[in-house]
Amino acid sequence: MTKNTVITIARQYGASGRFTGEVLSKMTGLPFYDRELITMTASKSGFGEDVVERHDERAQSSLLYTLAVGSVDYGTPMPLAYNMPMSDKLYIMQSNIIRELAQESCIIVGRCADHVLRDNKNVIKVFLKAELPVRAERVAKRHDISEAEAQDMCIKTDRRRASYYSHYTGQKWGKQELYDLIIDTTVIDAQGAANVIKAFADSIG
Repeated sequence: MTKNTVITIARQYGASGRFTGEVLSKMTGLPFYDRELITMTASKSGFGEDVVERHDERAQSSLLYTLAVGSVDYGTPMPLAYNMPMSDKLYIMQSNIIRELAQESCIIVGRCADHVLRDNKNVIKVFLKAELPVRAERVAKRHDISEAEAQDMCIKTDRRRASYYSHYTGQKWGKQELYDLIIDTTVIDAQGAANVIKAFADSIG
């Protein structure tokens, strides 16, 4: 694995994204960031974690067209952007945190990290998917709910993540061309997925 390798993991809900990241972190020794980004964003922004979590991976404004014309400076201090919707403020701040973290090797789950770091040559972009019944079974066990409820949760969460990704990147979430590696975790567990990612990273580094 090359020096300063950053692995981003986008994932369908229930496709074992967080678990795969955790296993990969233990295998490689790389720091791992998923929900940790919520805590870091809250600390840096001064907003409570509950506020940040409510807006986490949720699109609620029209920042995309502004970014397209280049009129938003990602380094703009929050006081100068006071009139921005909360979701946009937090997206910009979280993107800055992701860029800072990517100065060293790490693993980042979700939060459009693959797009935020698109100009970083040392980024390996991964997407995890799995068949809906399998994801629903995993989610049902994790949250102690029925598989019907879990399936509905998977569908709604994926829809929200796709909307968030499209809103802030202008790209289609899960589109094959956006990723270096797409793994179907229907028949393999987090350990298996982590093994594949590590082997891929080692093969190019």
